[in-house]
Amino acid sequence: MTETAPKHVFLVDGSGFIFRAFHGLPMMTRPDGTPVNAVYGFTTMLMKLLDETDADHIAIIFDKARKTFRSDIYPEYKAHRPPPPEELIPQFDIIRQAVEAFNLPAIDHDGFEADDIIATYARLAVAEGANVTIVSSDKDLMQLVGDRVTMLDAMKNRVIGPEQVKEKFGVGPDKVIEVQALAGDSADNVPGVEGIGVKTAAQLLGEYGDLETLLSRAGEIKQPKRRERLTTQADRARISLQLVTLRDDVPVQHPLSDFAVKRPDPQRLLNFVKEQSFKSLIAKVEGRLTENGDLQRDAAAEAAQAGRDYELVQDLDHLKDWVAEAMRVGHLAVDTETTGLDSMQADLVGVCLSTEPGRACYVPLAHRTAGNQSDLFGDGAEAKPLPDQIPMDQALALLKPLLEDPAVLKIGQNLKYDMQILRRYGIELGPMDDTMLLSYVLEGGAHGHGMDELAQLHLGMQTIKFSDVAGSGKKQITFDLVPMDEALDYAAEDADVTLRLHRILKPRLVEEKLCTVYETLERPLVPVLRTMEAEGIKVDAPFLKELSTDFTARLGDLEQEIHKLAGREFNVGSPKQLGEILFDEMSLPGGKKGKTGAYATGASVLEDLAAAGHDLPARVLDWRQLAKLKSTYTDALLEQINPQTGRVHTSYMQTGAATGRLSSTDPNLQNIPIRTEEGRKLRKAFIAEPGNVLLSADYSQIELRLLAHVADIGVLKEAFHEGTDIHALTASQVFGVPVEGMDPMVRRNAKAINFGIIYGISAFGLARQLGISNGEAKDYIDAYFAQYPGIRAYMDETKQFAASHGYVTTLFGRRVHVRGINEKNPNARGFAERAAINAPIQGGAADIIKRAMIRVPGALAEADLGAKMLLQVHDELVFEVPEGESDATKAVVCRVMEDAADLSVPLEVDAGIGPTWAEAH
Repeated sequence: MTETAPKHVFLVDGSGFIFRAFHGLPMMTRPDGTPVNAVYGFTTMLMKLLDETDADHIAIIFDKARKTFRSDIYPEYKAHRPPPPEELIPQFDIIRQAVEAFNLPAIDHDGFEADDIIATYARLAVAEGANVTIVSSDKDLMQLVGDRVTMLDAMKNRVIGPEQVKEKFGVGPDKVIEVQALAGDSADNVPGVEGIGVKTAAQLLGEYGDLETLLSRAGEIKQPKRRERLTTQADRARISLQLVTLRDDVPVQHPLSDFAVKRPDPQRLLNFVKEQSFKSLIAKVEGRLTENGDLQRDAAAEAAQAGRDYELVQDLDHLKDWVAEAMRVGHLAVDTETTGLDSMQADLVGVCLSTEPGRACYVPLAHRTAGNQSDLFGDGAEAKPLPDQIPMDQALALLKPLLEDPAVLKIGQNLKYDMQILRRYGIELGPMDDTMLLSYVLEGGAHGHGMDELAQLHLGMQTIKFSDVAGSGKKQITFDLVPMDEALDYAAEDADVTLRLHRILKPRLVEEKLCTVYETLERPLVPVLRTMEAEGIKVDAPFLKELSTDFTARLGDLEQEIHKLAGREFNVGSPKQLGEILFDEMSLPGGKKGKTGAYATGASVLEDLAAAGHDLPARVLDWRQLAKLKSTYTDALLEQINPQTGRVHTSYMQTGAATGRLSSTDPNLQNIPIRTEEGRKLRKAFIAEPGNVLLSADYSQIELRLLAHVADIGVLKEAFHEGTDIHALTASQVFGVPVEGMDPMVRRNAKAINFGIIYGISAFGLARQLGISNGEAKDYIDAYFAQYPGIRAYMDETKQFAASHGYVTTLFGRRVHVRGINEKNPNARGFAERAAINAPIQGGAADIIKRAMIRVPGALAEADLGAKMLLQVHDELVFEVPEGESDATKAVVCRVMEDAADLSVPLEVDAGIGPTWAEAH
């Protein structure tokens, strides 16, 4: 017996934690370039686990070596498993340091797997009268489950007992190894018996009792193939049984008493997370330090340990209690459940609220029965509202004062969507904080910012997925058809997780000096974008149909021309067929086959061939662009006209690009080409309402101006102040030719260099763009840097800063994290370095136009002008303006845009007015 007999022993499958963390999180690196995504995930999961357990004895169990006693039994055991990924290998030792920082034992043993060690300690703990929780989702450990042994899938917060084992294997824990012996395991190269899976194995064992009886009576099996295999492969089954059976007699090097829970040294733990630059964990650990330096448990985790307190609110009195509680605490996480993703057309189904971690509710408002389509005539009963729901008008009347109260902070994830939904029901939500934007400001470019990923990253939680309650694919139902009791946990969890994330992320703004970016750029932009999305823009449906018909005819003509050039007909949209024609039949250079055996025929391949003078790939590029315009815009836009408004409503995403640029979806208006005839035609389809015109205001060469400012290039700054043609000046400076009478081709080359430099263009890239040799391109770039050494210095300093910090910053303090900046692979590192060079410029331009967007509505209102801002496309803003106010609006908009930043060069805006977007641009 141990000195203090254990009551509850936690045996953590550390190796399983490592691989789930590594594969579940995007690559992260410390400032010194060491990969730490698995370390971060492991540390986060371990911290959460320790907060939520009542175990008095805990150990983390690891595999030590790939070769174990099983390899002596069967040399092919796990022989096909690849070695660990290169980025994971240096993280193993750091993870051991994490375990030590938490003051926990890390246990392994030569010649045995972690599972055998877990089996051994589970046996010893049960012998001492303790309950055992094995923290793992590994099916091989399910054989250990019993009266006093359960498993915990920490990622899904799911307890696995005998019933769950039976659901998976069709047998109880005592027969799991026999099922595995028959079914085998391809991942571990356990042979099993051919043609027998888990279901069949369970069926056979249920009929014959045990493995040996089955094998001895195999001749009785009716199915010939199964009978033959069980007879001839009996030894394989017996060997497999030895391989899958866990040893519970591993020599013990550490007694159970060594696993007694000890508090971690707060300073050691804090030093560890600081060394890894885990900023959210630094804040979390520091937030738990008491005045005497001790470490207290996380309040959120305490609530979770006590059980998530989720309530279904189905009467007004209950809802009144929640409203009163939110008023009292002064904050509220809020989320809406709806029938779809289109915020302009989806219907409200319910509202989720949370006031403290672990405590949340779901207020169902419009759940209904699924109806019945099975009657004789196929028009079964219509779906009907379910009982026990508060009437929507009464619920919203009670919620409206709370959701609009300026003294109560509303917290949400992608709150712009919920604001749009609630606005359509008469509620103007505010003031607000958005966890998606908080994450984006803190770690833009480092990872995604969806709630599921953030919950796993910061809370170690595997959230309930929409498909878990609504199904997937063709069988997926809308949320209003999900039964209310099933909807509760999914919906309430959304609000609960959002509140927990807010408590972790919001304090970091001050610590990391990012309040300005969040408070002056991202947060105030939300209502501006919501208004723009609600306004939408009118499209000329008859013109779109006419354009679609024209594109169809032109596609047919191009197809005929392509077939003529190829010498035969083929499917132009098939990359495989195109590759065979280009590289097999026409013997063009540059053919490379991918893993599927087909030739690569992407845009870069075709562009290279077209630049070399080959007509067929050039025409295919034309065909692809036209086909994309037709499918993505002329056809799709007609389907995207909102029947209630008669307008198209794009959705803007603030977190789509690492640099801070906005992106748009459904429809994506950012990618309409403006330099092609087809793109300009498409812009003619966007029109003003009668009595109005469209105003387009576009920053002129904003990225070049920012480059001149941040790199402090005197000659370029002077040129911008004097209004000189910057590309002609560059040509003159670099190529030594006078501006007067300059060959347009020389100016074109200088323009390509000017814009290419912003994107860190290589000699190879410039050569391909200009159709010149790599040597010529290198000479051009060398001459450019010789003329403007400040730009080279800026680029070198930016790359060095990125390599040291893992991010770069814009003029306004935005951080853009650069993944891969310390990659060993030179191609991957070069790509990251080009991104680092570009990010402060492109990100600075994005920040400037956001500043303008935030200020324009107020300036228009102050001038008593009725213009509405409709679109933002890169450096351009589009407005719908009453006809009599076009000149005044143009003056106000240009003034605000040009005053949006105080640079050492002037900002200039080109503005135009017309009945269509094309004519205004």
